[in-house]
Amino acid sequence: MRLDKFLKVSRIIKRRTVAKEIADKGRITINDKVAKSSTDVVVGDDLTIQFGNKTLTVKVMALKETTKKAESIDLYEVVSEVYTEESR
Repeated sequence: MRLDKFLKVSRIIKRRTVAKEIADKGRITINDKVAKSSTDVVVGDDLTIQFGNKTLTVKVMALKETTKKAESIDLYEVVSEVYTEESR
């Protein structure tokens, strides 16, 4: 499954176009390698996503084409969530 579609289906990022933009800026890595939006995601991959002041690392647990909101949490497991202090 494509990275941008996985992020949308898992509801880590709400819109696929936003997931594509973030990936194309080099802010997402899969197993410590910079990933594009078209990169394939497989079960067991570690995704690291850099949001503004937060870095989220998740492990892919399952892949599904569609899910309901309640089931989307089963697609991944949060490994770490690190907040960085903004410079003022």
